[in-house]
Amino acid sequence: MDGRVRAKITLADVEHVARLARLELSPEEKERMRGQLDAILGYVDQLQRIDTTDVPPTSHVLPLANVLREDEVRPSYPGEAMLANAPDPDGERFGVPRILEE
Repeated sequence: MDGRVRAKITLADVEHVARLARLELSPEEKERMRGQLDAILGYVDQLQRIDTTDVPPTSHVLPLANVLREDEVRPSYPGEAMLANAPDPDGERFGVPRILEE
């Protein structure tokens, strides 16, 4: 380990993550999440202590090969039909509520 000390998860941390995830949590749920997130970070701390010097990097535990087909141009579904049941069409696009803050 490099000497860093991990800070405990606070209720403010949980409230921040819940706000980002658009979750409304009761005080009991916040406390339970605080404990669970703290335990997860404890496991991450354990993993960081493992010596992986001689372990080659991998992206997956098994060797994988994608089977891909050639791209071919085909007619797509008509845009008007796709937007017919949209709750808030915006011209030729789907209208969605803004989720990013300025």
